[in-house]
Amino acid sequence: MAGGRLTEGAATPRLVARGIDKAFGPTVALSRVDLVAQPGEVHAVLGENGAGKSTLMKVLAGALTPDAGTLELDGQPLTVATPQEARAAGIRIVYQEPQICDHLSLAENVMLGVEPTRYGFVDRGAMDVATRQALTDLLGEGCGGLDPRALAGTLAPGDRQMVAIARALVGDCRVLILDEPTSSLTAKDAERLFGVVDRLREQGKTILYISHFLEEVERVADAYTVLRDGRSVGTGAIGAMSMAEVVRLMVGTEVEDLFPRSDRTPGEVRLEVTQLVGRPLPHDASLALREGEVLGIAGLVGSGRTELLRGIFGLAPVAGGKVKVGAFVGPASPARSLAAGMGLLSEDRKGEGLAASMTIADNITLSRLDGLGPAGFVLPGPQRVVAEGFADKLRIKCRDVLQPVADLSGGNQQKVALARLLHHDVDVLLLDEPTRGIDAPSRAALEEAVRGHAAGGGAIVLATHDIELAARCATRVVVLGASEVVADGPARDVLSGSLFAPQVLRVLPPFLTVDEVGAALGAGTASGPER
Repeated sequence: MAGGRLTEGAATPRLVARGIDKAFGPTVALSRVDLVAQPGEVHAVLGENGAGKSTLMKVLAGALTPDAGTLELDGQPLTVATPQEARAAGIRIVYQEPQICDHLSLAENVMLGVEPTRYGFVDRGAMDVATRQALTDLLGEGCGGLDPRALAGTLAPGDRQMVAIARALVGDCRVLILDEPTSSLTAKDAERLFGVVDRLREQGKTILYISHFLEEVERVADAYTVLRDGRSVGTGAIGAMSMAEVVRLMVGTEVEDLFPRSDRTPGEVRLEVTQLVGRPLPHDASLALREGEVLGIAGLVGSGRTELLRGIFGLAPVAGGKVKVGAFVGPASPARSLAAGMGLLSEDRKGEGLAASMTIADNITLSRLDGLGPAGFVLPGPQRVVAEGFADKLRIKCRDVLQPVADLSGGNQQKVALARLLHHDVDVLLLDEPTRGIDAPSRAALEEAVRGHAAGGGAIVLATHDIELAARCATRVVVLGASEVVADGPARDVLSGSLFAPQVLRVLPPFLTVDEVGAALGAGTASGPER
């Protein structure tokens, strides 16, 4: 476990934050927050959405000025009023969505703002040499196959992440902040990132690592600090406390209370997909979804999970096959799918699931306005009542339902996107990576909504790379590999029993062992109690 790598008895901490306060008007984001990180340490900063992690990181990176508190770097007082000052001090941040200029080369991205010059002109030769060295330090000889002169717009997500990290490391980087670095990576790219983190630790750099995936925190981190409601509530070495205890610190309740069990018995067929062929994926997909059933679609990035759901809903072109929802037989358009009682929660919640500039109430009621006023008009009172009902049901953390959605954390934005579909009263829910970038309490609220929808007679297709989520929620699981079904059956059999064959292991993320998946499944089967 990573805890054994913790730097013991370091004479001077690398970074110390004491008593950090930050408020936005009447909203207190941080209150007396403390954090101490050592040289050569990966320090996980944990907490649910809205706990204050991002605000604290922005304070450290110079993007926000604290209202109170002190910072120290290598034993010296530190004041950073701008990102430029933080960078000059050696504190760098790589955000969840890497800031990459697609029209520039890798070298131009890596050296952005610190370009070497000769006779007043950019020295492209020196820039290429510096970029190769930065990528070699990061990825080893061969630069991981990356060409400094290639256009950044051609890069895969994992390579974009590497370029962003290389840029952060140019110059004297002493503290590197990684914000949800694996949220959009394949398992292979995530493993490569973990190797990079290990290499940077060996070089003596301090890494502040923000992640909602506790399995990877155990894999990569040495120490942790937990934030809850803007306060630091716990710190220690990874391995000295169980992940269940860490989650309890994050949410203030026992882990078992987050995922209660319920009974479900599948009923009549609600959705039939027959030989669906997409462009380019899926190749030939057929499935049936029953009332009260949660069908898990598992597999890595590129397996065709997203394309299957978008083809079913009518957001992606299909070359053949049919989709039957109730009396409607398609292929369909999104409007026809909604009218037939089927809704899609897109993986891209910001681009396709929300109107970020509108309020929470407007987003929740956006696609269904009946009952909110006479003759198609929307009255503020009824709209507010509906929105507050869903905010309470899904535990959306907000000042008010008239708050813009853009102000919310990622997990709370996801709850708003789901609330819109629930308000639309769809029977069939298509959920594409619903837990991407959200914390344990938000996942618990989402899973509770999934269970409630299924118990009320709805039916759900849950496409995810999170096998633990599929284990907890699904009645039945289909595993995709290169858009082909490699396993299909009851969740217990597919994930931990007779169907958990080598071909399944090759297309599932390597974070969980078979025993861990079995523990997540508990006693749940297709015919018995389900989580």
